[in-house]
Amino acid sequence: MASIGKILRRTFLIGSAAIVGGVAFGAYYVTRPAANPLKPGKGETALSPFVLIDQQGVTLFAPRAEMGQGVMTTWAALIAEELDVELDDIRVLHGPAAAAYYNHALVGEGLPNKGYDVSDFQHNLGEALGVLGRTLSLQVTGGSTSMKDGFERMRMAGATARETLKQAAAERLGVDRAQLTTENGVVIAPDGTRIPYTELAEAAGQIEPPEVALRDPSEWRLLGKSLPRVDVLAKSTGTAEFGIDVRPQGLKFASVRMNPKLGGVMNSFDASAAETMPGVEKIVDLGTGVAVIANNTWLAIQAVEAIDVDWGDAPYPPDTDALSEHISKAFDDAPNSTMRDDGDVDVMPEGATEITADYTVPYLAHATMEPMNATALYTGDKLDLWCGNQAPTLIQMRVANTAGLETEAVDIHTTYLGGGFGRRGELDFGEIATKVAMAMPGTPVQTTWSREEDMRHDYYRPGAMARMRGAIKDGKAILIDGKVASQSPTQQAVKRYTGLSGGGPDKVLVEGFFNQPYAVPNYRMSGHIADLAVPVGFWRSVGNSHNGFFHETFLDEMAHAAGRDPLEFRLELAKPEFAPAAGCLEAVKEMSGWTGETPNAVGRGVAMTYSFGTPVAQVIEVVDEDGTIRINKAWIACDVGLALDPSTVEAQMIGGMIYGLSAATTGEITFSDGEVEQYNFPDYDALRMHNTPITEVRVLETNKHLGGVGEPGTPPSMPALGNALFDLTGERARSLPLNKQFNLLV
Repeated sequence: MASIGKILRRTFLIGSAAIVGGVAFGAYYVTRPAANPLKPGKGETALSPFVLIDQQGVTLFAPRAEMGQGVMTTWAALIAEELDVELDDIRVLHGPAAAAYYNHALVGEGLPNKGYDVSDFQHNLGEALGVLGRTLSLQVTGGSTSMKDGFERMRMAGATARETLKQAAAERLGVDRAQLTTENGVVIAPDGTRIPYTELAEAAGQIEPPEVALRDPSEWRLLGKSLPRVDVLAKSTGTAEFGIDVRPQGLKFASVRMNPKLGGVMNSFDASAAETMPGVEKIVDLGTGVAVIANNTWLAIQAVEAIDVDWGDAPYPPDTDALSEHISKAFDDAPNSTMRDDGDVDVMPEGATEITADYTVPYLAHATMEPMNATALYTGDKLDLWCGNQAPTLIQMRVANTAGLETEAVDIHTTYLGGGFGRRGELDFGEIATKVAMAMPGTPVQTTWSREEDMRHDYYRPGAMARMRGAIKDGKAILIDGKVASQSPTQQAVKRYTGLSGGGPDKVLVEGFFNQPYAVPNYRMSGHIADLAVPVGFWRSVGNSHNGFFHETFLDEMAHAAGRDPLEFRLELAKPEFAPAAGCLEAVKEMSGWTGETPNAVGRGVAMTYSFGTPVAQVIEVVDEDGTIRINKAWIACDVGLALDPSTVEAQMIGGMIYGLSAATTGEITFSDGEVEQYNFPDYDALRMHNTPITEVRVLETNKHLGGVGEPGTPPSMPALGNALFDLTGERARSLPLNKQFNLLV
């Protein structure tokens, strides 16, 4: 059996040794190449873990999950650019669970810097440490790292494959490889002879790959252009396979029910009513819950709801008010981190005006459109698991342990994801599906959670609070002293994934809080961890999601207290600190025609946040229509450094903004008697077509390093909307959701 906890324990010192040069064993262990997981059959050749060629053409094995963000298309373009094939000629499949598909960029994100201030040395150190992702088997889609991870690796995979195929052709033709060229999937000889890659694949598989150089961007045909998505046809015709669509032969269907008082025990249950329902085949005691296997999903859901269960109490305070009180008490303890402490915030400068404000945000659900599900086939000595997931190697380890198998006996089949947002980086749905399938060996069983079970058993974005204190003088911000308190998703996730207790300064708790690119001379930002057992996890943009609201709302309050235009106030602070951030503010100013003045019945707000390597500025416009406030327009400017596919960047910025605006307007998870009160989308709504703003996006490319795009559009949306509502009504929003304070169009 496997345990990532064991891996972490044995690699911690090895990783530390590798950083400083290390002993031979440590350096070897960390830098040794991962085995190619592709096992080509007859007539197939795997030139790398990413590229397989057979008589049908080229197949890319993408190690990052496609959950609507377009990763498969851009990864295919990265390979096609160097391999000299057309995008239409590449088939894209998700790679198996394997160390070769580790996320190279993820480890570097944890370095204790602000991000925008990274020196070349620090950037290179992050790149060097990326290899630890393989040692830790971090085949993970998250942190807006997919393009940062794949940018060089996929181009190198394409270039290596191209030159290996050329070498095979050179040996066949008796010429030097340098005399050959490639185009549209063929090698071309000086005399015009054209040899398709498919004819050279078998020979190429026997050749040691040569050293290659990547092409200059000036030669790119595909990258930097808006490309058609490789998943559009299947998703448009309903043929794309999501986890819930999997149909192996002989499939049975199941649903599950767990304690609504999260983390509480199951004392007993009476399944007699469910057992008599036609079509019910088995009741499964999961220890912490129950499941029903039946001949269709709807029946399984109805039957599992008919089981009478005696649930134990939750291991946390029973209601929202008590939870909030506990979070606020975290401020009384020493901070877990103070990752920014510039100047002296304890002394109020003479002649300065002090400003204070407290903010709160609620727990939030991921609310993926496709509820949690997985299909498992357990035979006693082997397990197959089909599901949409964000961490194939981690879920492989977990279900192997659950089934008492070695990881090599478990095959993970990653499907399209009907929404992830961090939720499908968790492992619980795979573990439960495995336990259910073990109750019926030799039969594939698809376990699907009801929407209510999904909504009420999430790993939630934690509720959070901030206490802000600032000072202005002569119209300038001269002091910001902030404290944020919430549960730690990182500490909980480390415990869930590894069995180890997470410790040390939690950067994720304060991301978007301590590292905003503003030149304020006295600037201290601290994080306080609330010790609660409510299950929390990584939600789109994670700590940035609440810290963006806290920081940018407070900055707006400071601007108004100083009698300054909020956009110009920010621009003045951003210019000397980080030019790309200032560039984004200047862009939205131009795009929106910002003057600092708005007509009657119109309000505008601005916010700028830096997250995942990308500064994003947004201006939101709201209008009062006979007492109902509608979100009317939005302007977004982002600086991603290099836009590999501008249309994908634009789509992600808009999608991230809508996700944030949905949370800002109506998103809230509350508790009563230990149970989540929201059951379904009527209780946990989102923006619809009629109340989503008309949006314009501008993509800038001055940032020194490639930034992420999947999450950075979310954090500025919430404060920009709140600031717009202040401009319209004169009422300051210091808590979310906003529908509790304003009459918003729903």
